[in-house]
Amino acid sequence: MHHDIADLRSFYYQRALGRVVQRILRDRLMTRWPPGGCTGMNVAGFGFAAPMLRPYLPTARRVTALMPGPQGVMAWPAGMPNHSVLCDETAWPLETGSVDRLVLLHGLETSDDPAALLAEAWRVLGPGGRMMVMVPNRAGLWAASDRTPFGFGRSYTTGQIETQARRAGFVPDWHGSAVYIPPSDRRFWLGSAQMWERTGARISRVLIAGVVLIELTKQVRAPLGPDLRVHVPSPLEILDGVVRPRPTRAPAGRNLQHLQENDRQPARIDQDLSIR
Repeated sequence: MHHDIADLRSFYYQRALGRVVQRILRDRLMTRWPPGGCTGMNVAGFGFAAPMLRPYLPTARRVTALMPGPQGVMAWPAGMPNHSVLCDETAWPLETGSVDRLVLLHGLETSDDPAALLAEAWRVLGPGGRMMVMVPNRAGLWAASDRTPFGFGRSYTTGQIETQARRAGFVPDWHGSAVYIPPSDRRFWLGSAQMWERTGARISRVLIAGVVLIELTKQVRAPLGPDLRVHVPSPLEILDGVVRPRPTRAPAGRNLQHLQENDRQPARIDQDLSIR
């Protein structure tokens, strides 16, 4: 089951509850990835991550909001050059290794093939690139309510996300939770949302959050194997092809003549001594 772009836009930009959730999630993301620390980087998001990406527009080298085909696409950001693109969820129009920071929001839980989606995320991330995944918490109230986008698709626990991420080759670096208020439009909950977030961060084992966050890193190891080992030749192998200088041999006739002269020389000395 996929989201509809009209419902997502209505929730995050028109409903008061959606604007509160947007602010909560964006603040948590900026705590991990400050916009100043992403200067000159390529930042991308998949699903409906556009509300999370706006703070990076002034500092990042490039910001791209990828939206899957079954969901639909909208022009974003409003009043500025478009940064959003409609794409297949397992074939993104991005070069391999070209992304430094990637955000997944409302993308993984509704994907038809989560493993292929994570493989595509691995492809576009560069070595050392980071990805933040935001999914509904299986134990939270938000996953049980269909009045918000977090009630659609699959819900996850932190352990389930880590298992899928490791299978795709990612290394979990950090995990957290957010959105501790109930999925209600009542003013009391909306007005006290920040207080509940601060309290939930301290006693997260007691309060159950609606959203699970996990930060993953792409770490590329050097290839190893019998066919990929580097061969360093020894000095003897290097000098093996060098012709070493050798003494030249004189012709056999000259050697024989030289020996004969040496044999006659003592006789001459003896003759001289006898004459004296």
